[in-house]
Amino acid sequence: QVQLVESGGGSVQAGGSLRLSCAASGYTYSSRYMGWFRQAPGKEREGVAALYTGGDYKYYAISVKGRFTISQDNAKNTVYLQMNSLKPEDTAMYYCAAASYSGYEGPRFKVFDPIHYATWGQGTQVTVSS
Repeated sequence: QVQLVESGGGSVQAGGSLRLSCAASGYTYSSRYMGWFRQAPGKEREGVAALYTGGDYKYYAISVKGRFTISQDNAKNTVYLQMNSLKPEDTAMYYCAAASYSGYEGPRFKVFDPIHYATWGQGTQVTVSS
């Protein structure tokens, strides 16, 4: 079945780094949007980074641009999120998600709208202390 498995979360001090991994299986990984979302207690889920696996398209939320980097290893069907210069406000559960359908949607696509994503991982906790 379709499955996304995240790993790499943990606890770090402010200014530290973590790398999250998301291994996908059970569906066609190519030509699909993959996103990283996060949700802190009492807050809505928000998209932080995404990419299109069939091309060189990457997207970042303003709050993480310049600090986070999304990448992929097509041979492993795995997406990564390298998080540097972490801040206490980055503390959240981080989720990997795969789009419901394949194909590039163009520059107007709302890549951080969760409605586009049908498959979600179980989440991995990231805690940043000051």
